[in-house]
Amino acid sequence: MGFTFGHNRDPRHTVGRGKDVSNLFTFMEVSSVRASAGKVICCHFSSDGKLLASGGHDKKAVLWYTDTLKPKATLEEHSMLITDVRFSPSMARLATSSFDKTVRVWDADNPGYTLRNFTGHSAGVMSLDFHPNKDDLICSCDGDGEIRYWSINTGSCSRAFKGGMAQVRFQPRLGRYLAAAAENVVSILDAESQACRHILKGHTKPVHSVCWDPSGELLASVSEDSVRVWSLASGSDGECVHELSCYGNKFYSCVFHPTYSSLLVIGCYQSLELWNMAENKSMTLPAHEGLIASLAVSPVTGLVASASHDKIVKLWK
Repeated sequence: MGFTFGHNRDPRHTVGRGKDVSNLFTFMEVSSVRASAGKVICCHFSSDGKLLASGGHDKKAVLWYTDTLKPKATLEEHSMLITDVRFSPSMARLATSSFDKTVRVWDADNPGYTLRNFTGHSAGVMSLDFHPNKDDLICSCDGDGEIRYWSINTGSCSRAFKGGMAQVRFQPRLGRYLAAAAENVVSILDAESQACRHILKGHTKPVHSVCWDPSGELLASVSEDSVRVWSLASGSDGECVHELSCYGNKFYSCVFHPTYSSLLVIGCYQSLELWNMAENKSMTLPAHEGLIASLAVSPVTGLVASASHDKIVKLWK
């Protein structure tokens, strides 16, 4: 499947990427695997791109070798469905969150048992994330809108505060901000003080997912009827710089393309939407038999992963 875009002349989109945005861009399925007996709802690559983790309704997380999509390990300790899975950016660790109200931390090299089991949430844990440069810090949010900070070293909760329900994601690289989605609003919180720096308003439907671009200057948020991209570079007020409305196929998940920084990959029901924000052009690609609940990206390999309710995980490039 070839996807042709006009030449991108905006230098901001190519700085530091090492690749010019050429006129011909291709995006196609590389491999796929039946990942579960139930719906797959989350996936994430390790920082070196060699492993992909997936999780979902069957209460298990699976570690896959990216190059073969053969399983390395199955992580079975949660008692209810897994809502999110994240690798640490700096260590061989991964963490899972679940409707069973817990967050579990695992050793990615020896994932036979849990290193930490964090309890304290009063509702199902919906999402979690590792801080990009504080190795010890994990953040999670639950269905009641509570966010918790956890220390991996001590195994304890260091902070609990309100503000996130559907998803939490730390700003990459700097880790200055925490983006937290609750209902139709995304809050940008100071990661240190938890003070609210920006409230991103504009979605009319609940926000399902948020994702940062690698620079940490842009944040995309997805509700079923629109995708919005917000500028959070220093000096900006969190204004909406791009918006794509849905005409038919409902949006659910998104990720910035690993090499074309002005391209957003959006997961929908059965299809992927490829949206060139610079030119405001988009294209629909048939991809799965069910909802694409999660997308992940590996800058190292240039791969995009999609996880779907059809129980399949696919790799794209």
